Amino acid sequence: MTIDKQAIEAFTRDEKDERAEEIARKYDAESRYRKLAGPMAIAVSTIAIAMSLFHLYTAGIGLLEAIKQRSIHLCFVLVLIFLLYPARRRSPRGRVSLWDYGLAALAVAVEIYLLTQYDRIALSGGVTTALDIFTGGVLCLLVLEAARRATGIELPIMAVLFVLYALYGNLIPGQFGHRGYSLERIIDHMFLTTEGIFGVALGVSSTYIFLFILFGAFLQQTGMARFFNALSMAIAGHTAGGPAKVSIFASGMLGMINGSAVANVATTGAFTIPLMKGIGYRPAFAGAVEAVASTGGQIMPPVMGAAAFVMAEFLGESYTTIMIAAVIPAFFYYFAVFCMVHQEARKIGLKGLPREELPSLGKTLKAQGHLLIPIAAIVLLLLRGITPLYAAFITIFITIAASFLSRETRLTFHGLLKALESGARGALGVAVACAVVGFVVGVSSLTSLGLTFGANILGLSQGILIVTLVLTMITCIILGMGLPTTACYIVAATIAAPALIKLHVPPLVAHFFVFYYACLSNLTPPVCLAAFTGAGIAGAPPYRVGWISTRLAIAGFLIPYLAVYSPMLLLTGEYTALRLVQALVTAAVGLVAISGAIENWLFRGCSLLERLLLFVAAGCLIVPEGLTDAVGLACFLLAAALQKWVRRPATATAG
Repeated sequence: MTIDKQAIEAFTRDEKDERAEEIARKYDAESRYRKLAGPMAIAVSTIAIAMSLFHLYTAGIGLLEAIKQRSIHLCFVLVLIFLLYPARRRSPRGRVSLWDYGLAALAVAVEIYLLTQYDRIALSGGVTTALDIFTGGVLCLLVLEAARRATGIELPIMAVLFVLYALYGNLIPGQFGHRGYSLERIIDHMFLTTEGIFGVALGVSSTYIFLFILFGAFLQQTGMARFFNALSMAIAGHTAGGPAKVSIFASGMLGMINGSAVANVATTGAFTIPLMKGIGYRPAFAGAVEAVASTGGQIMPPVMGAAAFVMAEFLGESYTTIMIAAVIPAFFYYFAVFCMVHQEARKIGLKGLPREELPSLGKTLKAQGHLLIPIAAIVLLLLRGITPLYAAFITIFITIAASFLSRETRLTFHGLLKALESGARGALGVAVACAVVGFVVGVSSLTSLGLTFGANILGLSQGILIVTLVLTMITCIILGMGLPTTACYIVAATIAAPALIKLHVPPLVAHFFVFYYACLSNLTPPVCLAAFTGAGIAGAPPYRVGWISTRLAIAGFLIPYLAVYSPMLLLTGEYTALRLVQALVTAAVGLVAISGAIENWLFRGCSLLERLLLFVAAGCLIVPEGLTDAVGLACFLLAAALQKWVRRPATATAG
C-alpha cells in the first residue's frame, strides 16, 4: 500500500484546494461568487464587514423592532447578492453590471422607504397606500431574483406557485380550494406583516443564524479545520479503512461549526477522498463516505444547521432544548455510518495508514487544543440558559481571545476582517432562502393550506402512524430535491408536521422527524448536492455516488423512526434511566444489524439466512417494546452466533 505522505500533511494544513472550490461552485449555487478586484472588491468587503458589525452591535446592545431588524438584514443580503452573484452562468465574473447596480440600489430604496414610513404603517391599522403596495411588489420581485441567483431556480418557482395558488384558489375544486385573494392583498400580507417575507424564518436568520455563522467563520480563521483534521488523523487514521473513518470524524466536527453539507464536502473531501482512494476504496465509495459524513454535520450539536434555529422558533422552545434533543440521534447517525464504513473496510481487506506518518494525538492537543475552548464555552453558556444570540456574541470574543494562546492560531487584524467578511458571505444563501420561504409560510397562513395538506396526508394514510411517517419522509425528500435544507424544513414543517402532531406525536419529535429528512435530502437522488460535490472531487459518476450515499446512510434513515417510537431518545417525555438505557442498547444493536444486512458483512460474509435474520432484528428493534426487543435481540444473537461458530470461507465482494 503506497500512501502519498504529502497528501496526509496537506490534510492537516489550511490550504485551499482550487479544484474543490471549482467543484463546489459547479454543484452549489451558493458558491458561485464573482471574483472581484480593485475598488469594487474593497467596496463589497466593506459592505459585508458592515453587515457583520451591525449584527454584532444589535446582538450585544439590543435588537431593533422586528421588521426593522429583519428589513436591514434583508437589505444587506440583497445588496451583497446582486453585487456578488452574476445573473447568469455566462455573465462576466470579474465585474458588476449596470443592471446589478440598479437592483442593489432598488433594494436600498425599498429599505429607506420602509424605515421612513414604518411609524405611519404601524399606526395605520392595516390601511395601505398604492405606494406601499408598489414598494412591496418591488421587494417581492427583488427577493425572488436574489434567491434565483444564490440558491437556484427551484425555490423561486415554488414561491411563485404558492402565490398563484393564493390568487386562483377559487378555481380549484375540493378541499384545496379557497375563496381566492387579490394581488394587492397578497403583497400586503407578504410585505407589511410578520407572516410573509419578514416572518419567523427571516427573523431567525437575522439573529441566531447569522451570529452562529459568524462564530463559525471566526473559528475557521483560527485554524479550527486544520486542528480537527489533525485530531481525526491521530484518532482514527491507523484503523482499518482509516481515511474513511477520518472523514467521518473530521466532517462531523467541522460540521459543528459550519452547518453546510456541500461546503463541508468541498473543505474536508478535497483531502480525505484522495486518501481513501489511496488505500484502496473505490472512487464512488470514497465520494459517498465524505458526502454522508458531511451531511451529518447539520444535525451535530452544539452548532447545528440553520434549520435547527428555525425549529426552535417554530416550537417556541429554547435552542438548548433542540441541541440536547439532537445529541443521541447525532451520535447514532455517525455510529451507523462508522459501522457501514468499518464493515466495508473489513469486507475488502483494507488496512489503516502507517502510524509513523500520522500526527501525534498528544502533540496535536498540546499545540492546538486551546481551540476547543470556544466550543466548550458555547455549550456551557447555552446550558446555563443564556440565549443563543448572546451566547454566540460572547463566544466570538472568547474565540478571539483563545486564538492568542498560540502564535500559530493568533488572529491578526486582517484575520478579523476576513472573518467578518466571510461570515456575511456565508449567511447570504440561508438568509435569502428564509426570505423566499416567507411566501410559502405566508400563503399557508392566508389560505390554511398547511391544515388542509395535513388532513389529506391523514386521509391517505387512514390515520396509521407508520404510513403517515413514510408519506412525510417522502414529502421531505421530494422537497429536498430542489430546496436548501432550511427551506425544505420550513416548507415541510408548515404542511406535513401537523399531520404527525394530530396523531399524538409530540411536536418536538414531529419537527425533528421533518428536520432530519430535510438534512438527508442532500444524499438522495436524483438531486443530491452533497453527493454530487463528493463525486466531482472523487472523479466518479455523480448518480453512482448518490446511490452509494443513500445506501451508506440507510441505517441513519431509521433514526427518526426510532425517535418517534422512542421519544426518550430525544431526551423528552417521561422515562426512567433504565428505560433510556434499554432504548439506547436496542437502538444501537438495531443499527449494527441493519448496517450488517446492507453491507452483507458482520464478522464475515453473510449467508442468506444470516442476512434475513439481521433485517428482521433491525425491524423489530425500531419499536421499543418488550416482545419486539426480545425477538430483535434473539435474531441478532442468532445471526452473530452463526457467523462466529458456523465456519465457511469469508468471501464477499465490495458493495
